[in-house]
Amino acid sequence: MSFTPERRMRIGALISGGGTNLPPVFEAMKDPACPYEVVVCISNRPAAPGLDKAKAAGVPAVTIDHKQFDSREAFETDVQKVLEDHAVDLVITPGFMRILTNSFIAKWPERIINIHPTLLPSFPGLKPHHQALAAGVKISGCTVHFAVPDVDAGPIIGQAAVPVYDDDTPETLAARVMQAELKLFPRCLQAVAEGRVQIDHGRTLIDARPGEFDEFNPAP
Repeated sequence: MSFTPERRMRIGALISGGGTNLPPVFEAMKDPACPYEVVVCISNRPAAPGLDKAKAAGVPAVTIDHKQFDSREAFETDVQKVLEDHAVDLVITPGFMRILTNSFIAKWPERIINIHPTLLPSFPGLKPHHQALAAGVKISGCTVHFAVPDVDAGPIIGQAAVPVYDDDTPETLAARVMQAELKLFPRCLQAVAEGRVQIDHGRTLIDARPGEFDEFNPAP
């Protein structure tokens, strides 16, 4: 499912906290030419500040507290129902801190997009900035990718590189990476929603516009 002038791609957002990546997405939606719209935001934590950001943007905000369920599968059943009720085409998981089951991912093949704050496949999982600094890398960044059963894996849609400085802490590096995320994420969603991203043998082929992603990475 991709964008047509008559229909935007309908996105469901899963969050757990601040939903920091959502405001640029909401801002992009104000443009009539935007090929997507977030039609529901679901948090597994009742006090997630990202819910307020969704409400402020006029997006329905729903809490499904994972602690109220006996299993991941039961929790995901309720999530799936909300997504279906809102006729969602694509799921995004910016800052969603729950590992999705294989059965849930199978319901959304090549239709779940995640963002991770390193240049995958390096430093997946928890404390990615700690991992990057401990390894002594000179460049880090962020990765937008399709989700697969393996955590922080799957076909890469876009990446943005940022420098790592000798005096960086996990907090300063995280802040720099976040600035790159805020630009990269909506750009990747646009390419997907416009049907310009295809998956071939585990990697993406992108019909990119001239210069579309140049600002995110050093020149070859």
